[in-house]
Amino acid sequence: MYVLTAVLTTLLSAGLTLLLVPIARRLAVRAGLVALPGAHRAHERPTPLAGGVAMLLAILLPCLLTIACARIWAAHAVSGQLAGPAWLPGSIRIHIPGMARRADMALIILAGAAALCVLGLADDRRPLGPWSKLIGQTAIVLAVVLLANLRVLTAAGEPWSTILSTLWLVAIVNSINFMDNADGLAAGVTLICALALLAAAAGIGQLFVAGWLCLVVGATAGFLLYNFPPASIFMGDAGSMVLGYFLAVLSMLTTYYDPAHSTNKAYGVLAPLVLLAVPLYDTASVMFIRLRERRNPMIGDRRHFSHRLRQRGMTARQVALTVYLCTAVTAVAAVMLPHVPDWAAFLIAGQTLGVLGIIAILESTEKAA
Repeated sequence: MYVLTAVLTTLLSAGLTLLLVPIARRLAVRAGLVALPGAHRAHERPTPLAGGVAMLLAILLPCLLTIACARIWAAHAVSGQLAGPAWLPGSIRIHIPGMARRADMALIILAGAAALCVLGLADDRRPLGPWSKLIGQTAIVLAVVLLANLRVLTAAGEPWSTILSTLWLVAIVNSINFMDNADGLAAGVTLICALALLAAAAGIGQLFVAGWLCLVVGATAGFLLYNFPPASIFMGDAGSMVLGYFLAVLSMLTTYYDPAHSTNKAYGVLAPLVLLAVPLYDTASVMFIRLRERRNPMIGDRRHFSHRLRQRGMTARQVALTVYLCTAVTAVAAVMLPHVPDWAAFLIAGQTLGVLGIIAILESTEKAA
């Protein structure tokens, strides 16, 4: 039943995205939300933005409906009986009280996604400037961390946990935002990472996190049908920041280390770093280059991994598939990391560094004459 529910949830999100993207495309053209060729993007014709709004709605609407139903059913539950209507399977009804208890946290997280989408739309319509956007991102994610009590490394203590949680959210939001520099990149990388997180969450029985990840998988898969090279619509900052936000939040909510499971290792907490190694490396490398050249690290350019691959003669589709494969290698390694013996963990670390080394080599060489 859980597998069937996951499949239906994914198909629902994908179907909503497929229906909403054409509407978002038409509205984007009317509103002037169109990306012109040039700058840091590698496209050749004016392309509508606002695809991210369609993806957000495909995630937001099912979440809100689920939260509303869970609260209503839990409030009207009869003592000693399962909550919810009789037509729902018992394996689902048993989790309704838990959904209701987590409703406030879920609403705060969804509000953060909506706020980032609005910020991204404003930036897509008229660039806000890198520092204004960064301040807006930080304010939004800090509010979510404090209000939803969303923390990582709580053993470090309250102040440090809050700071690290905020930094992680901002870092991943911007990593996926920076990755959105070529057709299909941000959506494809998010899809791969979300599938890996889904495997990790489902494997340890985190059904609520898995449900959210099914929605993210469906939304990004549906959007890729429009965004894979040659793209007919872009997600814009309104989409890339939201996707990065959901990846960051859900990677924080996923459990990688559980002392009750002997197969789980403490170094499993490093799984998110392995999972997102490619976008994090790409972000860190381009920011290092910009700082070295005494330029603003937050202003886009054509120094990303994808741009280097294009300079080496690859087509847009070849670039997308190359980045997907690199991400898939680290994503699979991240899922395995909490469950392998110590010696294999060192092999996974070496494999991840090897993938990043290949990327570094490709970035540092010019196209052959």
